Amino acid sequence: MQRLVADTVRDYLAGLASPEDDVLAEVRRRSLADGVPAPSRDTAWLLHVLTAAVQAARVFEIGTGYGYSGMHVARALPAGGVLLTVERHPARAALAKEHFERAGLAAQARVMVGPATRLVHKVAGPFDVIVQDGDKADYEPLLDHLIGLLRPRGVLVSDNILWSGDVVPGSCDTPAHRQDSIDAIRRYNTRLASDPRLDTVFLPVGDGVAVSVKRV
Repeated sequence: MQRLVADTVRDYLAGLASPEDDVLAEVRRRSLADGVPAPSRDTAWLLHVLTAAVQAARVFEIGTGYGYSGMHVARALPAGGVLLTVERHPARAALAKEHFERAGLAAQARVMVGPATRLVHKVAGPFDVIVQDGDKADYEPLLDHLIGLLRPRGVLVSDNILWSGDVVPGSCDTPAHRQDSIDAIRRYNTRLASDPRLDTVFLPVGDGVAVSVKRV
């Protein structure tokens, strides 16, 4: 995959980042080793900063993985804040729950197990922040529903919007499925850019992040 940011810039910014604690570092290493998707460190920190900036009390995330991104979000929540996060793979969800407990975040993070296309209809808004990091083919079909779950001025964060289709080791993906995912992302980006309900900026962070604010 071609880098979105020059190596010299990436290395400089990486040197400014605060070191991760043991739990975060272990969850990220384990995700990479097992081929479980996890956002880049700068993407995960962006989620933390956005959650804090809007003083989010309720966050909805699609794509828990092992809980790496969710831990960044949950740590930015105020007392009594809640993260609802959806993971379709039961084994991954179980490990994510363990990681949230180890990080002292079990009270803030609630893991839902099952496909996002079904579970999104079982949650009630409004949410202050929604993180879309699930199956790329579901991005566009779920967009209208997710916008409906956002409060006015709420933030929708979409990860991997410049995704090349490369896959991590251990993935069972196929070239045809990768191309379908790339095409789905392109259609989604076009929808975000032209949706009259949203103000969207596309950022070359990680594999690309779109930050959309719901208009009043």
